[in-house]
Amino acid sequence: MRTESLGGLRVRITGGDDREGGGDGPAIVLMHGFGAPGDDLVSLARVVDAPRGARFVFPEAPHAIPGFGDGRAWWMLDMERIARLALGDTADMSREVPAGLAEARARVSAMLDAADQALKPSKLVIGGFSQGAMLACDVALRTERPLAALVMLSGTFVAADEWTPLMNRRTGLPVFLSHGSADRLLPFALSERLRDALASAGLGVTWSPFRGGHEIPPSVLDGLGTFLRRVLGG
Repeated sequence: MRTESLGGLRVRITGGDDREGGGDGPAIVLMHGFGAPGDDLVSLARVVDAPRGARFVFPEAPHAIPGFGDGRAWWMLDMERIARLALGDTADMSREVPAGLAEARARVSAMLDAADQALKPSKLVIGGFSQGAMLACDVALRTERPLAALVMLSGTFVAADEWTPLMNRRTGLPVFLSHGSADRLLPFALSERLRDALASAGLGVTWSPFRGGHEIPPSVLDGLGTFLRRVLGG
């Protein structure tokens, strides 16, 4: 694995012909969730059965979070609200546009531009976990960058009034969407609504629900590997 700066973001790159991103295979960009360190998802490169030659790119969010150690954020959140969610608050956040989302999208777009030049991937998959999944969806819907697939692991539906009219622009795009039925941070029902909206717009949704909370269980990792081999070949 190697670490470098792409478009102003620190990224960790692994896989490929030399385990440091070498070769000309596809790139799979996965963004971590709120409060996690920049290397939080790196282990997925070892356990997801992606096609041979695939490169994994793990960007680190730009914002440090006071009191969270090495935890990072793509945009800051209301900590009191997070506490209420953990206690069972099921308020509908689907129409909210997070403050900082546009800035995060611009940063990731710059990173993807730099990754195109540095890695020259044959195909590109973007995705993430939780806040990283929401950001990946926002980038997919608001840009015209060619994508092989979108991966959303335990994300949720936000900016619905803005996202929904944009979904038709991505008709046919394969999407892998997973969520735990006992997730107390991001309600399962909102993920179902996102699934239905994407499918209604003609995106090819692979739905992977599971019994569990805010996590990525083995069943999802197995399903993700199958999905990636199908959309990328191999």
